[in-house]
Amino acid sequence: MVMIRSLRAALLAAAFAASAAHAAEPTLPPEQAQLLSNISAANMRGDLAFLASDALEGRGTPSRGLDMAAEYIASQFRAAGLEPLGDDGYFQTADWRQIAPARERARYANAPEPLLVRNVVGVLRGSDPQLSQTYVLVTAHYDHLGVRAGSSADPIFNGANDNGSGTVSVIELARAFAALKTRPKRSIVFMTVFGEEHGLVGSRYYGAHPLVPVADTVADINLEQVGRTDDSEGPEVRAAALTGADYSQVADVLRQAGALTGVNITRHPVNSDRYFAFSDNQALADLGVPAHTISVAYEYPDYHGAADTWDKIDYTNMAAIDRTVALAVWMIANDPVAPRWNAANPKTAKYVEAARKLQEGRAAGTP
Repeated sequence: MVMIRSLRAALLAAAFAASAAHAAEPTLPPEQAQLLSNISAANMRGDLAFLASDALEGRGTPSRGLDMAAEYIASQFRAAGLEPLGDDGYFQTADWRQIAPARERARYANAPEPLLVRNVVGVLRGSDPQLSQTYVLVTAHYDHLGVRAGSSADPIFNGANDNGSGTVSVIELARAFAALKTRPKRSIVFMTVFGEEHGLVGSRYYGAHPLVPVADTVADINLEQVGRTDDSEGPEVRAAALTGADYSQVADVLRQAGALTGVNITRHPVNSDRYFAFSDNQALADLGVPAHTISVAYEYPDYHGAADTWDKIDYTNMAAIDRTVALAVWMIANDPVAPRWNAANPKTAKYVEAARKLQEGRAAGTP
């Protein structure tokens, strides 16, 4: 009898605790709740098991594996129902021989037909007649280091976290938004880019050849290394670091979204500013677009190593981060007021000036 009473008391206490926790959770509007529920850890696990498999040979730029990855990403955008935005369907094509860094260009000087590399880009058109002419970008680089014979026992650098995790997150976010009955007011561009590991080449190419007007691009959220929680400074669970965490109002929106999803959006005391220029958000920021990169771990075991494999990803945590990003994108895409740079921060001065020139050009009718 004592055991039964103890068990009953324990069950009542657990029920009370669960009820209290549930009551403390914010209730999201139905369309936001549906968006978040559309994000599946299992989907991303399946995507990444392929994209980070040995079959894709580390997705070096350029390579057969990178081409296979591009085709796979495009197929997922097509299945989700995104509109193609490139010069060749979902592909924005470039000749690697012309745009590669000088050290790489020499290697491929004698390569045959242009040597094509491709950004993969699709758009979900907004629902508002006016705001649909403006754009929120969701981006990630899909390349990695490729095959490095002799560098280790395993020559294939699979790049599951860097940056297969960001790539599958962009795919899953595209699916989640496309499945909504009512689309956000602004249009959303989903893009994965090549050549980040060679110095942001793919995103720089997009910046020089934008597929939607830069003056009408209100924000970019770039995802990189969002899958591993074993940060070298300690475990990072339900937390994500943001580059330029006090540079613009996009950061404020991400923090608001994190408060609603239970994810802590942090500012690393060193790396938040240090890494702002080291990922693909920089190309958009240089043009005046408020742009940031969100990551879970800046450094972790196997960083740029052959053992960064898909089985080491925390898919449940990655889905939580992606739900936060989804909610932030939803907020920006439905707000008639576009986010701005934080002019009070002296580190944003060049971005504030670039944004000012953008808007002056827009007012003057300059493309």
